[in-house]
Amino acid sequence: MNVVVCVKQIPDPAAPQSLDASYNLNRSGKLILDEADTYGVEMALQLVDKAGGGEVTVVSMGSADDLAGLRNALAMGAAKAVIVSDDSLRGTDALGTAKVLAAAIRKVNPDLVLAATESSDGYTGTTPVQLAELLGMPSITFAKSVTVNGDTLAVERQTEAGYDEVTAPLPAVVTVTAGVVEPRYASFKGIMAAKSKPVEILSVADLGLADQVGPAGARQAIVDVVTAEARQAGEKYVDDGDGATKIVAFLESIKVL
Repeated sequence: MNVVVCVKQIPDPAAPQSLDASYNLNRSGKLILDEADTYGVEMALQLVDKAGGGEVTVVSMGSADDLAGLRNALAMGAAKAVIVSDDSLRGTDALGTAKVLAAAIRKVNPDLVLAATESSDGYTGTTPVQLAELLGMPSITFAKSVTVNGDTLAVERQTEAGYDEVTAPLPAVVTVTAGVVEPRYASFKGIMAAKSKPVEILSVADLGLADQVGPAGARQAIVDVVTAEARQAGEKYVDDGDGATKIVAFLESIKVL
C-alpha cells in the first residue's frame, strides 16, 4: 500500500512571527514540520505496516532551502519526500496550493492521501477537499480512525455529537485530527537514515502550472494589515448588596435584556 501524506514546513511557532512587504508570513527563519502533520505521517506508517508492504511518501510545497521539517518526517519512517519549490509560488492561495499538490501527487499515484485538517500557519481548512476534487477522489474529513479493507476505506469521522461511520473506495483523500494516533519519536537510527533518503525537488515548470500560482493565479489578495486594537479594561463593580441590580442594568444598557 502506497500512502502520500501532505505536510508543510512552517516557521517555528516559538520564534517571533512577522510579515514581509507583501503581507505574507516571513519564512526566512527556521522551518519545522507542522505538528498537525505528524499525526498523518504516523497514521500512514501504521497503515503501511498493517498492509504488510508499500511505502509512505511526504509531499510538500514551499522553500527547499531548509528541509529540516521534511527530514523529520523521513526520520519517523517515511520512505521519500517530494517538495515543490519555486520563487513564483509566493502568494499562492489555497486553491493554487491544492493544484500544486495535486500535480505532484499524480506523479506518485498513491492508494491513499492523508492530510491534517488545516495547517497551523494558515488555518483555511479548505486545501484538502480542494485537493480531493482536483484528483477526482472521494474526500473524508476529521477522521479519528482509519481502516483499510482491500479496496475499501472505513473511517470513523469525528462530529460534535460523536462520530459517523463512513466508507469510501480507494484511492481517497482523508484528513486526520490531532490526537488520532500518538506520533512516534524519531530514533537516532531513523535520523541518520533520513539523511540518505531521496528528496525530489520540483519546480512550477515541471508541473505545468506557471500561470496558476502566485499572486497572478490567486483569487484573493491581502491589501492591508492593521494592528488589532488593544483591549480596554472592563468596568468593575463592587458588590455592596446591589450587584444583581447593577448586572441587570448593564445588560439592559447593551440591549441583551
